[in-house]
Amino acid sequence: MKQVFLIHAHKDMDQLNALVGQLDDPDFVVYVHLDRKSALDPAALHPAARAVARRVDVRWGGWSQVAATLVSLRQVLAEQPAFDKVLFLSAQDFPLLPNALLKRELERLREHELLETAPIRPGDWNVAFRYQYFYREGGARLEHLACGLANRALRAMQRTRRMPDGFVPHGGSSWWALSRACVAEVLRLADAHPRLLRFLRTVQCPDEMLFQTLVMGSRFAGRVVPDNFRYVQWPEQGARNPKVLDAADFERIRASNAHFCRKLDSQASAALLPRLVQWKDSRAA
Repeated sequence: MKQVFLIHAHKDMDQLNALVGQLDDPDFVVYVHLDRKSALDPAALHPAARAVARRVDVRWGGWSQVAATLVSLRQVLAEQPAFDKVLFLSAQDFPLLPNALLKRELERLREHELLETAPIRPGDWNVAFRYQYFYREGGARLEHLACGLANRALRAMQRTRRMPDGFVPHGGSSWWALSRACVAEVLRLADAHPRLLRFLRTVQCPDEMLFQTLVMGSRFAGRVVPDNFRYVQWPEQGARNPKVLDAADFERIRASNAHFCRKLDSQASAALLPRLVQWKDSRAA
């Protein structure tokens, strides 16, 4: 069964193309969204990849991350009538399974949605502040001032915001693997609930919230395996970004059951990458 890989990239064309090269396979279709503000030239993209036509200026922690993903998914569904899953990757990911083994693993998980998710509440993922108060990505100084004043008023009244339309907030990693039917349902729900999308434009890190909330509020909730099969190291609780992996992390990566690892950098991970390639190739034997 065909698999689609959606890669979002903002730097380092050589590293991006190396990732695409690892996924170059007759059963894989690779799409790449290039951050509009980046210097990456679409003409230099690996020939096995298809560029997302509409480029979004992506800013960390804001709605633009979700906007770029939705734009990408709409193009994928319009152009690919039949496939198993969309696997959403960063250009700083690296596959840990040879393509043949990755296909077998995805076939084993064919009836599941691979989505790291938990309810946003005390005792589960306690980050309700991300949506209970206003957050503004970019915008003018007056807009930031308005958000600050609105948050001050909410605190003074001892009130917080709630998600609209009865949605129960869930969250987790923004990297996942969802079936074509599930992606289609997510897009349908997004179109059917414009109030939710307007609400999420003013929350922090909506990319770690929208897909979990919509999937867990849909008929696909029972299919979810709360694991995205990514090896990630966080330097400390509450850290903004994961650790950039290096050669010292190799044994921990190898001991994991992950399909991909992240976050890699072509320079900081220079000693790790050839070891990963060698190990991955040995698993294909």
